[in-house]
Amino acid sequence: MTDIKKTGPADEPPTPPTPAGGPEAIKAIPVRHYGRYLSGAIALIAFAAIVYAFSQGRINWDAIPDYFFDDRILKGVGQTLLLTALSMVIGVVGGILLAVMRLSKNPVTSSIAWFYIWFFRGTPVLVQLFVWFNLGLVFEYINLGPVYKDEWSSFMTPLLTALLGLGLNEAAYMAEICRAGLLSVDEGQTEASQALGMSHSKTLRRIVVPQAMRVIVPPTGNEVINMLKTTSLVAAVQFSELFRYAQDIGQTSGAPVEMYFLAAAWYLIMTSVLSVGQYYLERYYARGSSRSLPPTPLQKIRANVLSLGRPKGGSA
Repeated sequence: MTDIKKTGPADEPPTPPTPAGGPEAIKAIPVRHYGRYLSGAIALIAFAAIVYAFSQGRINWDAIPDYFFDDRILKGVGQTLLLTALSMVIGVVGGILLAVMRLSKNPVTSSIAWFYIWFFRGTPVLVQLFVWFNLGLVFEYINLGPVYKDEWSSFMTPLLTALLGLGLNEAAYMAEICRAGLLSVDEGQTEASQALGMSHSKTLRRIVVPQAMRVIVPPTGNEVINMLKTTSLVAAVQFSELFRYAQDIGQTSGAPVEMYFLAAAWYLIMTSVLSVGQYYLERYYARGSSRSLPPTPLQKIRANVLSLGRPKGGSA
């Protein structure tokens, strides 16, 4: 009788003993990005060279804080903000109307909206301002029948010129932004509202426009910031705002370049504040489309501060 050789765990090669401290940790060697180091060094050197060049220039830096809160400068800031707000109101209202006309099935209203957008987007803002300002050379009077009649020079004030030049031009851009937002809403939403018996205007107000705001708000915020900077062009049509007052102070004080730096600083402050407002407005309208909203700057700072106090490898 032959013996049957049985195999089992005893015949397997022995497993090497495990170290008492557990498996050896993998030593990860980080990849060195020499290109990043080189580009960062070049950027720092270029920035230092620019700062050094301006420090060696004949610039009276003390003049900037002396006039930073001057009454004329503060008045110019107020005029700039007022002009920005009024021009954007004209642009947004006009843009919504033009977008609805552009999407209309009526070929006449659609063609008129297309021509308006084509004309105002195709001509520079400064040219439009000069056209409005010099229409008095073409029309001696403005006659609206029994409603209003006056000389054109008295009617077309610098403020009205600025509002028409900036507001009507902005309406052309806002029309395309609003049209893109309206087209982003699924057609099924409109069909469902019509099946419920809602009129076209009520469908726009209650169904389409609220959903389109998520697409409309971000570029509109950019347009507000761009409008704030574009208001500096109205100095050419004798409307006094921040840039015009800075120019006047620079001519009388003998520090024109310094006043340009001062105006630039105020523009940076105002655009920074508007950028923060734009961020929170976008966050508000993104609630219906994102499951988790991105953290705010304050939340990011708080998280970074708390992470610095946590021990490595532990939990707070």
